[in-house]
Amino acid sequence: MEAGEEPLLLAELKPGRPHQFDWKSSCETWSVAFSPDGSWFAWSQGHCIVKLIPWPLEEQFIPKGFEAKSRSSKNETKGRGSPKEKTLDCGQIVWGLAFSPWPSPPSRKLWARHHPQVPDVSCLVLATGLNDGQIKIWEVQTGLLLLNLSGHQDVVRDLSFTPSGSLILVSASRDKTLRIWDLNKHGLYLATVADDRLLRIWALELKTPIAFAPMTNGLCCTFFPHGGVIATGTRDGHVQFWTAPRVLSSLKHLCRKALRSFLTTYQVLALPIPKKMKEFLTYRTF
Repeated sequence: MEAGEEPLLLAELKPGRPHQFDWKSSCETWSVAFSPDGSWFAWSQGHCIVKLIPWPLEEQFIPKGFEAKSRSSKNETKGRGSPKEKTLDCGQIVWGLAFSPWPSPPSRKLWARHHPQVPDVSCLVLATGLNDGQIKIWEVQTGLLLLNLSGHQDVVRDLSFTPSGSLILVSASRDKTLRIWDLNKHGLYLATVADDRLLRIWALELKTPIAFAPMTNGLCCTFFPHGGVIATGTRDGHVQFWTAPRVLSSLKHLCRKALRSFLTTYQVLALPIPKKMKEFLTYRTF
């Protein structure tokens, strides 16, 4: 597609309406996802069924004008073993989807003791966020349920694995919480923006943020894949870039965090202390 061209509709998938699921929802598509290697497309059909469809799509989904392109892609897919469409029955309405590669465990003996159902070879997995607060993780190739994560008290609306393939899963729920699931016990920082005009940086092992920064009208945030930078987006269309932690918290920061646990910004500004210290305590300088 060249600059200035209008997007063209290449294909369309339409769900059936199985009678047994009519009472659960109106068959809306709540979530879609591509696998990291581009070989699978996951489609939540608005009820408890998820379709796993090989990518690129088969010819029956492509308009006639794109048949030649589709046929060549199909032949390439055949050379990789011709994956077939799969169906996962999650038992609850599916709201969130996320793929991740699952690396082979470094110590199969130890891993198998706690997770006998988990394969000991590298594979692709799909996480599904459900209506009852559960998260189910499936092996794509076999359709087997690997893990069932419980903890949320309401709908799991969104899911995201870290791009590094380290099996860190972040889930967002209508119970107003974010949860970080560490499936192979690596550490991680998490960034959040909220309506109280603060960017927060969290460490998994701590219950309180390790750093704050004031920002107005924050809507979204993301880490640079190689670390060191956080990008944030705002309601006025701006994007801001922030430094992200690479090392453990300093004693200076821990002192600031201890004070801010019982003093508001306005209380700090009213203190009879030097201006530079106020700026540091209110997270205007780092």
